[in-house]
Amino acid sequence: MSTSIGKLRLYEPQPELVAALAGSNISILLGIPNGDVPSLANSPAAAASWVAANIPTTVPVSAISVGNELLNSGDSTLPPLLLPAMQNLLAALPAGSTTKISTVHSMAVLSASDPPSSGAFHTDLAGSLDPVLDFLHTNGAPFMINPYPYFAYASDTRPETLAFCLFQPNAGRVDAGSGLTYTNMFDAQLDAIRAALDAKGYNGVDIVIAETGWPYKGDADEAGATVENARAYNANLVAHLKSQVGTPRTPGKSVDTYIFALYDEDLKGGPESERSFGLYKTDLAANYDAGLAKSGATAAPTILTPPPPAQGSTLQPSRGVTPTGFCQTTATVPGSTQGQQVPLNSYCYIPAGAVSRRADAGTWRLVWFGVLLCMAMVAGK
Repeated sequence: MSTSIGKLRLYEPQPELVAALAGSNISILLGIPNGDVPSLANSPAAAASWVAANIPTTVPVSAISVGNELLNSGDSTLPPLLLPAMQNLLAALPAGSTTKISTVHSMAVLSASDPPSSGAFHTDLAGSLDPVLDFLHTNGAPFMINPYPYFAYASDTRPETLAFCLFQPNAGRVDAGSGLTYTNMFDAQLDAIRAALDAKGYNGVDIVIAETGWPYKGDADEAGATVENARAYNANLVAHLKSQVGTPRTPGKSVDTYIFALYDEDLKGGPESERSFGLYKTDLAANYDAGLAKSGATAAPTILTPPPPAQGSTLQPSRGVTPTGFCQTTATVPGSTQGQQVPLNSYCYIPAGAVSRRADAGTWRLVWFGVLLCMAMVAGK
């Protein structure tokens, strides 16, 4: 309530947290775990029961995400069930409901994103993805995706790439296909998604960034995971979105963006970075100022000079062939698998060794939040 946060993403229903939001004017993007999708797909009654049990009357629900990165989950039984589950849930919503039904994807649904104008979806996913895209178009629902410039830098640790990923001054990168110049990785990834949708004929489908963020701490081999970089990325992202400048492909059009995550996940396994994406510690103390104060003040852009590698240190090798490259796309399979490690296919994707930030079914974790920067609300104050 002390911030300009207007929406929260919950990865699964949490009644006690929903109750705590009553009267806050904060709406929620409510997630359905992948493990619940089969029952919702196979039974309209189950979908109706889920809606009755989990959609609150005291807190507005902007959208429901049916699964998270399901098409790249590694479970081949799930993709054919995605659309039926979405259809059953839509039919179960109360008459006149404004809640949208969608699903969240990883960047691994893209087979090409370099340059952004070449953005395209994996043809291997067409059988499951195309009907979902048509569903979104028909019902006015957004396409939701999780881009992470942090992982782009982790695979290309040149100083100029860090500046490009952190919205800091840089020479820019020209998209030879469109002639547009990009000055940050977030816009490049967003426009690659836009190009992929437009190529399919879905230029009217809006995009929602369902996750993006930067860890403020990491293991010794996790380049770039520092407080300074996390503050720079998130604060500059907030300022970029508040400016409503849009992207080179869609100028003047802001996009709903959820920052991962509101709180640290201090009980999580994997590398140190996985426990260090929070804007706040678990005791509610802020890890750094991301420019979300309710006063409406915008954090000044954070400009850092990347230090040279320490003598004797070993950074991950650069994958940038040229200083104008956006991503390296050499994928032969569509993306990563949920909760598993896979070879790095493109530095726009989640690389091997980066544990998925999704909860495994049945495993208790701290509740995960995504934070939406509610630009319309901020601009109106």
